[in-house]
Amino acid sequence: MNVFVADEQTEAVDAAFLRDLAALVLERESCPPDTEVSVILVGDEEMEGYNRKFLDRSGPTDVISLPIEELAPGRPPGSIPGGPPPMLGDVIVDPACIRRQARDLDRSFEDEMALMVVHGLLHLLGYDHGADADAERMDERTSAILTEVGREPR
Repeated sequence: MNVFVADEQTEAVDAAFLRDLAALVLERESCPPDTEVSVILVGDEEMEGYNRKFLDRSGPTDVISLPIEELAPGRPPGSIPGGPPPMLGDVIVDPACIRRQARDLDRSFEDEMALMVVHGLLHLLGYDHGADADAERMDERTSAILTEVGREPR
């Protein structure tokens, strides 16, 4: 798995853990080994701009997923022999927002950060939480992955 983590903000985060976590999510979702994804860590101001631009909402948010193609849960992207690797898209994360959120929820920052990265990646892989059945499927996958890496699901 090819996971690129860009840390463009000031909060202390374990980028190596996030990279390994993202790779694990892709592996557990049966993505081809050459699958590429970016996890971009930004501050409140930059996240507010992304939130306005992509979701037409004001203020910063915890995570935004920007998929390159539309996938269905449980159906990872395919590889074309000799072709470019599958690129899922970007997961943009605001650690400062997540730190505040964790404090408000009385959770550890590390657990909440792991949750948001898994959540964002599952969105790239076609999971959603609009309907109850979809939300349940997404929550089950999220909980299983977080438990596997020793993080507390919500």
